[in-house]
Amino acid sequence: MNLIAERRQEERNRRRLEIIHAAELAYSEKGWDALTVEHVARKARLSRALVYVYFQDRDDLHLAIVERSLEQLRRQMQSAADAEPLGIEKVEAIARAYVDFAREVPHAFDACSRFHARPSGERPASARLCADAAASLLRVIASSIKTGVADGSIRADLGAPALAALALWGFLHGMTQLSVNKADEIARTGIAIPQLLKYSFDMLRRTLAS
Repeated sequence: MNLIAERRQEERNRRRLEIIHAAELAYSEKGWDALTVEHVARKARLSRALVYVYFQDRDDLHLAIVERSLEQLRRQMQSAADAEPLGIEKVEAIARAYVDFAREVPHAFDACSRFHARPSGERPASARLCADAAASLLRVIASSIKTGVADGSIRADLGAPALAALALWGFLHGMTQLSVNKADEIARTGIAIPQLLKYSFDMLRRTLAS
């Protein structure tokens, strides 16, 4: 690739990121159901036709947001795990990072939740990058579980780390959705969200501890 071609590609990449960023801002302001390509174009200060040069439709934009959101979550989970010495502490730090992510960037959590709720068979081929990003999250969790088994902080009979990581992810996602999206309903039961989270983290430790 010559210098001119490289610069053109860099410009395309920059413009694409600008559109994704604009879509994320519009998503955070309006929610996904109300968001249109026109909103994104106005936010990016571009024509709607130019947005369609980079993205086929609204679903294509959604996948780009999901991929970036999952990568952001992976970095936060990895950073949280790296800060702890023992495997069981790493796993709890990952769990707390998951909840923090949902609270700090609720539109990103919502984007990921919508992606995960969609059956795999109904996803376009372009969703592969999102699936790969999701798999990277599982590897972070599985790695921390392996560390815990090796250092003795996590029970040795837990089973395959990959299977345990998937089950743990399901637990974290469900618990986080409850704490973020069902806070008012839970409050009417007399249970406070901090109480729910503390109980969930304690239960997680009791389940994993050697």
